This record gives sequence, C-alpha cells and structure tokens, in this order.
Amino acid sequence: MPRLKPTTKIDVIGNLDLSPEKAVGDYIESKQQNAYFVKPPNWDSAGDSIELLYIRNEREHSVMLRLQDEMLENSKRQAANNASRIRKLYKIQANLRKRFIEVNSFIKDCDDKKRVAEKKVAEETALHAELAENIQKFKRAIAELNEFREVLKATVDELEPYETVIQEVVEKSEIFDSVKDCMDRCDALMLAQVEISRLEQEKFLEIEEMRKRMVNVTNEAALTVLGLKNDLAELERSYNTARSECLHWERILANAKDCVAANELNKDRALDGIRDIYRMLRRRQGRDPVYQRHEVEKELDFIKDEIELLKEVVKECNKTVAASAKPGFVEKVEGKC
Repeated sequence: MPRLKPTTKIDVIGNLDLSPEKAVGDYIESKQQNAYFVKPPNWDSAGDSIELLYIRNEREHSVMLRLQDEMLENSKRQAANNASRIRKLYKIQANLRKRFIEVNSFIKDCDDKKRVAEKKVAEETALHAELAENIQKFKRAIAELNEFREVLKATVDELEPYETVIQEVVEKSEIFDSVKDCMDRCDALMLAQVEISRLEQEKFLEIEEMRKRMVNVTNEAALTVLGLKNDLAELERSYNTARSECLHWERILANAKDCVAANELNKDRALDGIRDIYRMLRRRQGRDPVYQRHEVEKELDFIKDEIELLKEVVKECNKTVAASAKPGFVEKVEGKC
C-alpha cells in the first residue's frame, strides 16, 4: 500500500514508493552508501540500561555545566577587556578628532594664504607684463618721434627756399596780408579739394550701390514672378487633384448613404418581423404584448423560449407518432403538430 507522503531519505538513497522493477537501482545505490544508514544492534547484545544512560547523561550534564561556567567567566573577562578597550578607543578617537580639527584649521589657513599669495603673484605678474608692454610702446613712440624729427628737419631744410618765395609773394601781393594768411588760404583750398574728391568718391560708390541694388531688385522680381507662376501651376494641379478626389469621395459618400438607408430599412423590417412574431406568439398564448418595440432583446429571448418549447412539442409529437402504429392516428397527430 503506498504511503501518503513519499519517503525519500530513511537509511536509503532514492524513492521508496517506486515500483519494484523501477527501484532496483535505488536499492543497489542505497546498499553501497553509509551516510544515511543506521546499523541496528545485534540480536544478542544486552544494550544500555536505564542506570547507565542516567550516569552517562549526568556526566555529560556536569561537563556541560563546567563548560558553561568557564564560558561565562571567559565572557565576563572578555566583556571587561572589551570595555577597557572601548574606553581607550573613545579617548584615542577624541584625541584624533581634536588633532584632525587642528590640522584641518591649519590646512585651511595654509590654503587661504596660498590663494592670497597666488592672487598677489598673478596681480604682480599682470602689472609687470602691462608695464613692460607700456615701456615697449614708449620706446617705439620715441623711435618714431626721432624718425619724424629727422624727417621734419629734412623737410624744413627742403622747404626753406619756398618760405622765401612766399614772403616775397606776400610783400608784392595786395591779396595776402601775411604769410599765415597765405598759408591758411592754401590749406583751405587743399582741404576743399580733398573734401570734393571724397564727396565725388562717395557719390560714385552710392551710384554703383544703387545700380547693384536695382539689378538685385530686378532679379528678385523676376524670380518672384517665376516662383508665383510655379506656385500657380502647382495650385492648379492641386485643385484638379482635389476636385477629382472630391468627386470620388462624393460617389463613395452617396453609396455609403444608400447602404446606410438600406441597412436602416432592413433593420426596421427585422424589428417589424420580430415584433410581429412576438405579437403572434403572445396572441397564441391568449395574452397581450408586454414589451415595447424598442425592447428587442427581451422580445428575442421570449421568441427563443417559445421556439424551444415548440421544438420540444414537435419532438414529443414525433415520439408519439413513432410509438403509434395506426395510420389514421398518425395523420391526426401530425395535423395537430
């Protein structure tokens, strides 16, 4: 008789609930192992008595008590040592925290001093570079001024005869009052000539700019007209496409409307037919209709029940006809059905 729960490990390896032809391998494997096997005592051995078991248990109990006392004493000693170590560790931690705060403050001061020194060095370096650049500029300016001085001296030596000529012109002429007046008028004429040249150049540039702008405007207008023509052609093509698509969808819509109207008509006809069948079945029962026309599901359930009932009646009639052997009786029953 099989067990309620499979036995897997009781002195053997494998499943003990297998059939004998399937459990041969598990039996052979269980005979070759000693891990889960308990060797029974010999049949003629006396075994341990209750007194011996008591003495053995008492000895084990005393040994365990001594071991428990030793372990308790050892745990107390370890707890005292751990407490002293914890106090020492707390003292060391406090000293380290104090030392860490001091070292951290010193490091922060050093970092602040380092930042200040680096900022000062950067400022001094920038100032030194700026001063060196200014010195180079001043040296270049002095060299340029020396060159200009030499050139100016050469120019003065070169133009000294012209000064004599201008003085003679002023002395002989009645227009100029002095050499300065002559120089001023000559400077004014030269400035007027320079201004006229500048205005002429500006006007030429303005005329050229206007010509370029007119060319650009003309090109842009031509491109705009061309683009508008292309857009017009594209719009015309889009209009024709949209018009053909609209006609297509109008035909589809007309067909859809016809389908919807036909479906509505079929639905109304089906509802009328269901209503007529329901009223006919109710009249057959000699009762008035209870459900309204919109309660289609209830009417269909009623019609289904009545039809199933009529099917059962027809089956009973067929059984009665099959059981009867009289032809007249058969015709009479079939007429009633």
